Amino acid sequence: MTVFSSCKRIHCLLLAGFLIPALGLAEEAVMPPRETLLEKELKLASPKATIKVYQITFPKGFKTPPHIHEGPGPRYVQKGRVRIEEEGTHKEYGPGQVFWETGEVMTAENVSDGEAELIIFEIIPEKDPLAQKKH
Repeated sequence: MTVFSSCKRIHCLLLAGFLIPALGLAEEAVMPPRETLLEKELKLASPKATIKVYQITFPKGFKTPPHIHEGPGPRYVQKGRVRIEEEGTHKEYGPGQVFWETGEVMTAENVSDGEAELIIFEIIPEKDPLAQKKH
């Protein structure tokens, strides 16, 4: 009985030696901190919308002609600096900054020493087919 008891203890100790470190792996991962870059309430004209996300690179000194996007949304500057003119105001944004474009007439100009890269998120409300027939 003593030999069996000793073997049982050794077996339990060996198991504990393997299981205790493994239990540490089951701990919940801690999420890294996050920073809110933009928060905006959005009211859409329709219950459905299409989301487009695209990247654009502006060469040094490039300025868009006045234009309108299909929908509003956040724009994220990955690289360089851009000057945005919209609704009679202008503002500059650099790497890591986010701005909201309303979907009104605007221009974007690369005012950095090299290329400027933006990620554009565009929220396009579904068009009302009845409203289109009236025009």
